Amino acid sequence: MSVSPSAMITGASTGIGYATAEFLVEKGWNVFAGVRQQADADRLKEALGEAVLPVMCDVTDAAQVKAAGDQVREALGDQTLAGLVNNAGVAVAGPLLHLPVEDMQRQLEINVTGQLRASQVFAPLLGTETGRSGKPGRIVNISSVAGFSAMPLVTPYACSKHAMEAFTQGLRRELLMYGIDVVAINPGPIATPIWDKAEELDPNQYADTDYISAIERLMGFMVSRGKKGLPPVKVAEAIYAGLTDAKPKLNTVLTPEPLQSWLLSVLPSRMTDRIITKQLGLTPDSLTR
Repeated sequence: MSVSPSAMITGASTGIGYATAEFLVEKGWNVFAGVRQQADADRLKEALGEAVLPVMCDVTDAAQVKAAGDQVREALGDQTLAGLVNNAGVAVAGPLLHLPVEDMQRQLEINVTGQLRASQVFAPLLGTETGRSGKPGRIVNISSVAGFSAMPLVTPYACSKHAMEAFTQGLRRELLMYGIDVVAINPGPIATPIWDKAEELDPNQYADTDYISAIERLMGFMVSRGKKGLPPVKVAEAIYAGLTDAKPKLNTVLTPEPLQSWLLSVLPSRMTDRIITKQLGLTPDSLTR
């Protein structure tokens, strides 16, 4: 690859990751695109051209993440990696009282522990090791507005994003001595496939619980919000700013509902509880037994 700046993006096959790869290529960057399937690697290479080097990088597979790091190291030579975009993630939903523990473990394994694996592997290339040419790189973590407020029935996802906020803050402070900045992007509804994956929430497994009506209402709500969501390129633009601005925002909130998000953030928590639970039908009078 050339001396153009390079970024590693996890979860680059669709949605925000793909949009970011495309945007960076348009800006003259080289992109290491983390994917899990060869078909996605071939598709990205064909669509985005020679500036993209797909690498197999399932963030739950430590050996594969390390191999991806080795591949990027070889391609970079002694050049510094300009950016790591920790984007890989899934959204697990379900009522906490009935959620299989394995689902929560999977949520955190991908959205939190997976980001730790990637950060540990790629930090040396960003500048924690000596002997690299170029200024230190940056880490941009894809968090969410859910990192600030937990929506019922999507709490596993919110847990992972609250953790990502702490991870971002702590990692930024630990990497200050290397000159590596770490920031977060906090999208609201974005028009991506993340909420369209049926395996993330099968309402039938909760059919015999008091939450089934609220779950069905939530699914319709999420589909509706997704259709009205911001295009992924808006997140890509914010990621680019996080990688290139002289002093990037520590948190960049992106939502098509700024007034609603602001209102819920300033209202007393008990009042917010009542508003949200009434919308979803999670009030005492909603019980039918």
